Amino acid sequence: MTKMANTARLRDFLSRMSELVARADGDEALILREGKTLLADLVAVDDWLPAACAKGKAEGYQQHLLYCDPQERFSVVSFVWGPGQETPVHDHTVWGLVGMLRGSERSEGYEAGDAGLRPTGDEVLAEGEVVAVSPRVGDIHKVSNAETSRDSISIHVYGADIGAVERHVFQPDGSAKSFVSGYSNSEIPNIWGRAG
Repeated sequence: MTKMANTARLRDFLSRMSELVARADGDEALILREGKTLLADLVAVDDWLPAACAKGKAEGYQQHLLYCDPQERFSVVSFVWGPGQETPVHDHTVWGLVGMLRGSERSEGYEAGDAGLRPTGDEVLAEGEVVAVSPRVGDIHKVSNAETSRDSISIHVYGADIGAVERHVFQPDGSAKSFVSGYSNSEIPNIWGRAG
């Protein structure tokens, strides 16, 4: 028999995140500061992610929608990275928080300018760690699984329905092409059932 995920932990996070976003009333610095603590508490314990949102595919990383606020003020997504999987260089255009639940991931930061993309440094996110992204604090990066022999899973919270946001993929010369990512899953998991 498969053990049910402790979805109560995720429900608690969503309740606290909803309260924070309402109280912050657009104050990005406040959302990132306090939201970082909330997300760190969530990814500190690995018993809550529904199994369907922890599945990867050999063809590429998976972006599973866990929740989208009804007013699209924020969304929560699990990214599943197989060994060697990576994104192109891209931006988000909204604030975001990334928390590492399983494994580790590498983020290569960039700035876009007249001379093309300029590297701003690499960072490896380990289990339990949380980082922020936004146009204000740094928004352009390439992400990859830092593990060579296993999947990694990161939990992302964005200041919009990120799967519907028009964003950009960047070439080395700094030129950008618009894209909308969508999601890998076609159904949102039932995290509201009281069985978990």
